[in-house]
Amino acid sequence: MKNNSITIRLILLNFLEFAVWGAYLTSLGRYLGGVGMIDKIKWFFAMQGIVSIFMPTLMGILADRRIPAQKVLSLCHALAGIFMIGAGLYCKGAGESVSFGPLFTLYSLSVAFFMPTIALVNSVAYHALENVGKDPVKDFPPIRVFGTIGFIISMLCTNFVKFSGKAMQDSYTQLLFSGILSLVLCAYALTMPEVPVKRGQKGQSLTEALGLKAFTLFKDRQFAIFFIFSMLLGAALQITNGYANLFLGSFQSVSPDSFAVKNSNALISISQASETLCILLIPFFMKKFGIKNVMLIAMFAWVFRFGFFGAGSPDMPGVLLFILSCIVYGVAFDFFNISGSLYVNENTGTDIRSSAQGLFMLMTNGLGASIGTLAAGAVVDACGCSAVSPEGWSKAWYIFAAYALVVGIMFMILFKDPRKLSKEGTAQS
Repeated sequence: MKNNSITIRLILLNFLEFAVWGAYLTSLGRYLGGVGMIDKIKWFFAMQGIVSIFMPTLMGILADRRIPAQKVLSLCHALAGIFMIGAGLYCKGAGESVSFGPLFTLYSLSVAFFMPTIALVNSVAYHALENVGKDPVKDFPPIRVFGTIGFIISMLCTNFVKFSGKAMQDSYTQLLFSGILSLVLCAYALTMPEVPVKRGQKGQSLTEALGLKAFTLFKDRQFAIFFIFSMLLGAALQITNGYANLFLGSFQSVSPDSFAVKNSNALISISQASETLCILLIPFFMKKFGIKNVMLIAMFAWVFRFGFFGAGSPDMPGVLLFILSCIVYGVAFDFFNISGSLYVNENTGTDIRSSAQGLFMLMTNGLGASIGTLAAGAVVDACGCSAVSPEGWSKAWYIFAAYALVVGIMFMILFKDPRKLSKEGTAQS
């Protein structure tokens, strides 16, 4: 009974966590383009990466050393929610005269406290499952599926719910929606099982005392390669979040009545629907093929994700390529992010797991996403992409696909499957 109870509680935790993000992540670019900030989109999405360079690690250290993870999670959502609601209220008051400075400042403060919560939710869930004798590798993915369901439901609400005749995907109301959900999760996080902290002890090194021990993982060659490629592939994570909705909306000039243009957020939600299925495949693929092959599959899926966008169009049969792009996204995102998180959890000690998860977030959603988003913005600008014409967009998507292909080939050559390394070590001993 206790096992079933914790599963249900973690399902709701993951549902709310990703509902907060889904309320604006795929539609913010469309809103910003509508208020004349297409050239600033890259900065909004890069900021998610910039704060992820240090905030997940700092909050992970705090959770490992000072305050139980579920309380840090609650605090982060309280602040994220307040600042996001502030951003929405500013936009409401500004109307069509939204200024970059105030909106970007409030938004940045919000995402600075939201981004650490992704790793913190994982840490809380892994501990809760282990505490009742469950295996996170086997039992977490089905729970994580409901996070994606929460993301999808938020996306669909943003697409179809209207206020004053305007859909939330075109309005500041998406920010208010996200902020309110964050405050709900702030309260709910406090009901999660206690995650014990590992307080400093006498005789510790300075690195251990400061909670920076996770960074010593770079001394291990395989972990170093894993984290470097996490950063390189992390560069692809926010590109479609920032530009896919805007890209689909650009077909307004040539195909204004197509479903892909009028309901772009609903079309993109197929990506998250694909995630729900792919998450369930992770335990099988991890066991059958190992972390290297699972991550390789993800890397080459990114090639198809971008390539199908470049070749597609909103009318038949081109719209089928958009749909295929959304389907392969589930493989591209989950096979990398979830499998990578599980790899970190399985190969680190309990005293640094929260900070190691934060380090993984730093490399993917931090350095990788910030560098990748700014580079993507430069590519979009160089290709002459706009919110009102599809001209130039195909060239940009093909450039992104070529990048993913190069990263995949390099990873295939340099990274060794941990299972093979383990067998080699056993044979040598």
